[in-house]
Parts: sequence; C-alpha cells; structure tokens
Amino acid sequence: MTNLLLLIPAALFLGLLGLAAFLWSLRSNQYDDLDGEAERILHEEPL
Repeated sequence: MTNLLLLIPAALFLGLLGLAAFLWSLRSNQYDDLDGEAERILHEEPL
C-alpha cells in the first residue's frame, strides 16, 4: 500500500511532463509540414 503513495504521484508527474512536452512541440510548429519532410529523403540533392 505504501508503494502506491509513491507510484501514483510519480505517474501523474510523468504524465503531466509528457503532456507539457507535447504541447510545447505543438506551439513550436513541429508538426507543420509532415509531407515535405517525408518526401525530402526521396529526392537526391547535389553535393
């Protein structure tokens, strides 16, 4: 039972940390051009 007193706050903290990281990635425009980045590897660029 005492393990739950440690595990529940740890799980909540990690969940909020993951949510904060996801919201930061949305605000910093990480998901704007998914198709362009996916196709960029298919085109050969001159060296």
